[in-house]
Amino acid sequence: MRLNIPVGISDFSEIRRNGYYYVDKSSLIAELLETTATKVTLITRPRRFGKTLGMSMLADFFDIRKDSRTLFDGLEISDSKELCREWMNQWPTIFFSLKDIDGLTFLDAYGQLLAQIADLYKNYTYLLDCADIDPDDKKIFLELKAGQADKVQVSRSLSTLMRMMQTYYQKPVIFLLDEYDVPLARASSHGYYPQMLEIVKIMMSTALKDNSSLRFAVITGCLKIAKESIFTGTNNFVSDTITDSRLNEYFGFTQKEVDRILQETDAMEHADNLKTWYDGYHFGDFDVYCPWDVMNYMRDLQGNPKAKPAGYWKNTSDNAIIRSFIDYAGSSITKKLETLLSGGYILQRVEEDLTYDYLHSSEDNLWSVLYLTGYLTRVRDREVTDSLPDGVSALKIPNAEIREIFETTVKKWFGDSAKIWSRKALFDAVWNGDSSVVTQEMNKLLRRTISYHDYREDFYHAFLAGIFTGAGYMVESNREHGEGRSDVVVYDPVNSRAAVFEAKYSKSPEGMGEDCEKALEQIHKRMYAEELEEDYDEILCYGISFFRKRCLVKKKDK
Repeated sequence: MRLNIPVGISDFSEIRRNGYYYVDKSSLIAELLETTATKVTLITRPRRFGKTLGMSMLADFFDIRKDSRTLFDGLEISDSKELCREWMNQWPTIFFSLKDIDGLTFLDAYGQLLAQIADLYKNYTYLLDCADIDPDDKKIFLELKAGQADKVQVSRSLSTLMRMMQTYYQKPVIFLLDEYDVPLARASSHGYYPQMLEIVKIMMSTALKDNSSLRFAVITGCLKIAKESIFTGTNNFVSDTITDSRLNEYFGFTQKEVDRILQETDAMEHADNLKTWYDGYHFGDFDVYCPWDVMNYMRDLQGNPKAKPAGYWKNTSDNAIIRSFIDYAGSSITKKLETLLSGGYILQRVEEDLTYDYLHSSEDNLWSVLYLTGYLTRVRDREVTDSLPDGVSALKIPNAEIREIFETTVKKWFGDSAKIWSRKALFDAVWNGDSSVVTQEMNKLLRRTISYHDYREDFYHAFLAGIFTGAGYMVESNREHGEGRSDVVVYDPVNSRAAVFEAKYSKSPEGMGEDCEKALEQIHKRMYAEELEEDYDEILCYGISFFRKRCLVKKKDK
C-alpha cells in the first residue's frame, strides 16, 4: 500500500484535507480536558517530536471560527460525542508560534517579533467592528497590526487580544503558544539575552497570570525555564516534561504505531533498521521513536525499497549544542563521552529547571541540556547495574542516528583542534625517520582526543589522517597502492618526499611490537611504496600499533 506521507508539514488541517498519512494523536485533546482546572500546561519535548502538529490539531479542534468535524471524522476523539459537542469549535482560540523569532541583534529579533504579532492581529480585524470593545483597545490593536506599537504594547499584546476576544465572544480564550523558548535560546547564542528575556517575561506574565480572559493555555518548548520566573505565580500550572508519563505517548511514535505503519506499507522487513536508528527514547513510562525520522525513512522506502536509514534529524539543525559541549570538555567530560560513544551509560544529575544564559555554567547543566534536547535518554531501571542516588539518572545515546551525530561532531572537533595543536616536533620526526619521537608525539596527541567506535581501527585511521590534514600536506586515505590499500599516505611534494602509514589495533599492550612488525610486513608484501618511487626522492614507511590511547611506531629499514 502506498501512503501519502507528509514530511515537513505541521498543519493538521492540511494533512487531513489532503488525505496525507496521519498517526492518530487526537486523544491528546481528551487527556488535556480531563483536568480543565489546570490553567497552564507546559509541554517540553526535543525538536521534531510533533509539538507543532499537536498544537495545530488543538487549534483546529477548539477554534470557534472553524467547522472541523470532517477533519476529526474517524479519529479517536470523534468517539467522545459529549466532549466534542461541548468543546469542538466552541471556544475563541489563539494559536501563536515564536519559532521564527531570530536575529543577530536584539533589534533584528525584536523586529521579527513585531512582524509576527502584526500577522497574528491581522487574523482578528473583525474585532474592530464590535461596539462593546473599548476604543482604546481598538487603537492599540491598529498600532500592533501595523507593527508600530511601542515596547509596552508589544509586551502586553497577547493579553490585549485575549481581552478583546472575550468581550466579542463572551467567553474566555484558549491560548496555544508554540516554541515559547526559541527567542530566548537564540538570544543566548547571539548575546542579547537580558533584553529578550524582559519582553518574553512580560508577555507570559500578562497573558497567563491572573488573566480572567484566559480559559486555559497550552505551551510547548524544549526547556522548562522556571528559574527565569516566567511562569512563577501562574495559577494551576502543570509542567509535562520527558520524565513525566502523562502526555508522552502523544509526542513521538510508540512501537505499536510504528508496527502499524510498517504493516500498512508492507515494509516489516525494515523494522530492525527503524528500531536501531530511530527508537530508544524513553519518555516517562513510554518508549518512543522520533516521528520526523520514521516518516522521512518511510517516504524514502516508498521511492526506493532498498533505501538505507539516514540521519534526517541532524539535517534540521547544526547540532551546535554538542560542539559547544565538546569545546568545553575537560578530562571528566571526555571520559564520559567515550563511555557513551562505546554504547555504555553514564550516571549524571539532571536539572530540568534550566536557564539559557547559564547552560555552560556547570557540567551538570551541559549533560542536562543534552538529555532534554534529545541527544541522550534515560536508561531503564532494569538495565542499570549501578545503584542510583536520589536525583541521579543513568543516561545513554538513544540510537544509531544520534551516535552518528556525536561521532561526526567529534571528528570535526578533532580536525579543527588538530590545526592549532603544536605538531612541528611530530612532523620533523616523521621526515627525519625518528620513530621513537614519532611515538612520543603521537601518544601526546592521542591523549587529547575523544575516542569513538570503541577504539576500532577506523578511529585510529581518522586520527592519523586528521593529524596531517590542514598542515600543508596532501593526505590520502585507503588509496590503492601496489597490490592493496594503504591506510594513510602523506605527501610533501615541495621536498619530494612521502610517508606511508599502516596501522594495526592491538588486543593488548604486550602485542603492540609484534603488530607493528605485521604492519611493516604488509607494506612490504603489498608494495605500497613502490609506485611512489618514480615521483618522490624519499619514501618513509611506518608501521603503527594502537591499544586504546597508546601507540607504538616502527620505521621500515631501508
